Amino acid sequence: MDSPKIERHKRRSPSSALLRVIRERDRTATTTLGGLLASLGDRSFGWALLLFSLVNLLPLPLGSTLVTALPLLLLSAQLAMGYPYLRLPRFLAQRRIDDAALRRTVIRLRPISRPVERLVRPRMIWLFHGRNERLLGLALFVIAFTLFLPIPLSGWFPAISLLVSGFGLIERDGLISALGLVLGAVSVLVTLAVVMTVSAGARAVIG
Repeated sequence: MDSPKIERHKRRSPSSALLRVIRERDRTATTTLGGLLASLGDRSFGWALLLFSLVNLLPLPLGSTLVTALPLLLLSAQLAMGYPYLRLPRFLAQRRIDDAALRRTVIRLRPISRPVERLVRPRMIWLFHGRNERLLGLALFVIAFTLFLPIPLSGWFPAISLLVSGFGLIERDGLISALGLVLGAVSVLVTLAVVMTVSAGARAVIG
């Protein structure tokens, strides 16, 4: 009767696992995106989605998403095309990351990640099979493209939605991934509203 409770207790949440890997890495070695992903193990798409979403939540100057969102566009495109695992080009795999900054970001996002991690569990697994997974990748690509656009005040929304979807991919929780897609749809609408507002303002100034 107690075994299910013990199993749940021993289960590591994705953010806890990420913090553990960062903490245990050799401080004298250079931490690269490829190396960190390799340390996290299997389910490369989910871990990459989580990690690159966190990178985009770091305090970065305006326009940085033109670079930091590229991996998200790449991985979502590969997922949409049916790749069995993520293939990073060398220039991305060897890109250095700041362990301390990433660790601070993970900790800062605990109020968002903890409620999601309490709910996440394998369910609606059909979402990750065959054509459904490709459609999921296509939807994630649209959200990542929204993040890619250097538009003020709109970057955090798609990054958080991709973060939530990443939790779902890691744990094969279709419901959580679907929640991430809903948040992503909201972020797309917010971005469109910002674009339309800026466009209308520009026309008024020109006119």
